[in-house]
Amino acid sequence: MSECTITHLVSFYSALKDAHGLQHWWPSESRFETIIGAILAQSVSWTGAHKAVCALKDAGLLEPHLLFKAGPDTIAPLIRSSLYYNQKARKIMIFLSWFLDTCDGEISKMASLPCLTVREELLQLSGFGPETVDSILLYALEKPVFVADAYTRRIGSRQGWFSEDITYAGMQEFFMSRLPQDIPLYNDFHAQIVYLGNRICKKNPGCSSCPVRDHGIIQCRYAHNMNR
Repeated sequence: MSECTITHLVSFYSALKDAHGLQHWWPSESRFETIIGAILAQSVSWTGAHKAVCALKDAGLLEPHLLFKAGPDTIAPLIRSSLYYNQKARKIMIFLSWFLDTCDGEISKMASLPCLTVREELLQLSGFGPETVDSILLYALEKPVFVADAYTRRIGSRQGWFSEDITYAGMQEFFMSRLPQDIPLYNDFHAQIVYLGNRICKKNPGCSSCPVRDHGIIQCRYAHNMNR
């Protein structure tokens, strides 16, 4: 793993923010909507997840008790755009069962629980991995937890920060050990990484338009190859 410093990471982030502006994540009207969006965003683009969230909203179901009462047979057809909709309908029900039992369906009670307690309990729910759980913690509950994903792995390995086979926990530790516990920074840094990975640093990257092509501890190997 590279000897990347806080100065380097902040410089990297600043270059992204200057190029693309603040991303204003997570786009939602309520913290409960953010949680449902995080579940629906698994293995699908945000466009598909957002359509599913809107469908639930249009059906008047974006309220914990109403959504739980509706059940998976009602939920699944409404969230088809999110893919794997039957599985995701069950995951929503699993979360709601925990949420209603543990927090009485109140986001404020969920947010008042210690971060590690919520994280551990959510990770024990069937179908809930660290990326989904940490998205809930950061974007819905405003807990200081850095979210990592496939874009983080791709960009970080290309920058020489860590290897491509790094674990989720390893990526998260890389950022959290180098950055201050700053929720807005964690929020927008991850959003900037997603934007870069989705628009520019793709599987076949567009290095010529990358605003951070020269910010690596070692120059990004793709940008380096373009200059040879």
